[in-house]
Parts: sequence; structure tokens; C-alpha cells
Amino acid sequence: MGYREHMRERFLSESELAKLGDALTTAEQTGAESSAVIAVLRLLTLTGCRVSEIRTLHWTEVDFERACLRLRDSKTGPKVVPLNTPALEVLARLAERRRSEWVFPARDGKRPIWALASAWNRIRRSAGFPDLRMHDLRHSFASVGACSGQSLLVIGALLGHRLAATTQRYAHLSADPIKSASEAIGSRIAAAMKGEKIADVVAINR
Repeated sequence: MGYREHMRERFLSESELAKLGDALTTAEQTGAESSAVIAVLRLLTLTGCRVSEIRTLHWTEVDFERACLRLRDSKTGPKVVPLNTPALEVLARLAERRRSEWVFPARDGKRPIWALASAWNRIRRSAGFPDLRMHDLRHSFASVGACSGQSLLVIGALLGHRLAATTQRYAHLSADPIKSASEAIGSRIAAAMKGEKIADVVAINR
């Protein structure tokens, strides 16, 4: 089963994230989906949290002062999730109309929101990703971190992984310094061969 799950991993590229963002904005502006559902999906994308962690989030677990979530329980037990500025903005807007102990309450306000699947199906189809799972937003958060040069240790900490091996699946996405060096050198050589002006070359002492 682990092998099949690994094969189903899906990472959104930056251009695909833009399409998802457009779909969320359109659904929000037209009223096609509830603001709560839109906010859940934005937070999942911005934090890399598991669906259950955001869906059942309590206001007592939101620490605005220290910019983090203090989850009492998760798949790996209690954990602290740092909140970036965009995620804080999503939560701040929700706090202005707080009506329940739950950050994302159901209509009666006595339970956490539950009906996410139908709305997600409509939004992912609108964005052009009919096979995208909500859990893939977590993978996408990690892939963006890896591609931007964040270490696997840091990514694992952000995702709340207990074992380094769990984060290792993103190793192939990490910025490769050898490849980067080759790219930089190749670009300079190509520019020189085209007669384009480049920075002065400094001689290396033997």
C-alpha cells in the first residue's frame, strides 16, 4: 500500500498553483462555494497541514501573537505549526466573524465543517486538475520548499514528520548545487559565444 501511495504523489508546479489560486478566487467572488471552504483550502495550501488538522482546528489552537498553530493532537501527536503571513491573513479575516469554538464550524456551529469533498471536486475540476487530492496540497507545500532550496530537515519539521525517511521522498526536488553551478557556467559560456557582454573574468592563481 505504501508503494501505491508513493506512486500517487502529485506536486503542483508554480503555474498550476496559479490556476488553483484563480479557481479559488473565482469560486469565492461568485459565491459558488462557501467562504469557509475556500479558507480551508487556502490554509491547506499555505501551511502543508493535513486535512484533519485544519478541518478540526479550534480557535484556542491559533496563536496570533507568536504566529503559529498549537495543535493539541495530530497524526504524530501535539505539534506547533509556524504560520506565514498569508496564512495569518486568512485566519485574521475569519476571526473577525468568529461564531464558534471551531475555526471552521458546520452550519449549526457545534461541530467542525465536514462537507468538503463535493466543493473540492468542483474547484479542482475548475482549475483543470480532475485527479488532484486535497492531500496533494501538502505534497505541493513540501515540493515548493525543496525546489526553493530548503533543507529536508526544515521541510520535515514544517510537516511534522517524525522520521527523516518520510521527508526523503522530496530529495529529488531539492536544489542541486552542482547542477546550479553547471547552469551558471553554461549560461556565461553561451553568452560569450554569442558575443554578449559578461562580467570580467578573474584569473585564478596557480
